[in-house]
Amino acid sequence: MALSIGDKAPDFELVSLGDNGPETVKLSDQLGSGNILLLFVPMAFTGVCTTEFCSITSELDEYKNLNASVFGISGDNPFAQAAWAEKEGIGIKLLSDYEHTATQAYGIAYESFLPEKNLIMGGVPKRSAFIVDSEGTIQYAEVKDSPGDLPDFDAIKAKLGELG
Repeated sequence: MALSIGDKAPDFELVSLGDNGPETVKLSDQLGSGNILLLFVPMAFTGVCTTEFCSITSELDEYKNLNASVFGISGDNPFAQAAWAEKEGIGIKLLSDYEHTATQAYGIAYESFLPEKNLIMGGVPKRSAFIVDSEGTIQYAEVKDSPGDLPDFDAIKAKLGELG
């Protein structure tokens, strides 16, 4: 079951590909300096995921003005994520949940992704958005069952505006 508003955000330690190679990003290390927007997507190099992250990239200044850091999370390895970001011009920090530990902790894993195509890929994250405040409490939670549905970014921005 997915986490809800008021729940404590599970800590995670995921890998990102930085300028000097792989680096670890721990959620608890990000707390205390504003709000955090976690955007889980099913897979790199797919149309809707690319559209979502490119749109967020074009609005990064708006999110910064709303006192929010944005992280994109998928189960892809960090090298695939970096290639995707370079190809598409994605400018948000991408975190690799390659072993699906964060996806499981947030309760948002598909049991079987794309079963109609006989691609039984368990553990893939559902498209989801979580706002975590500076204390580590979830202030907004949205989980989409359909991978083609985007989160309500107007509602996300409104909530960030309330939180300050």
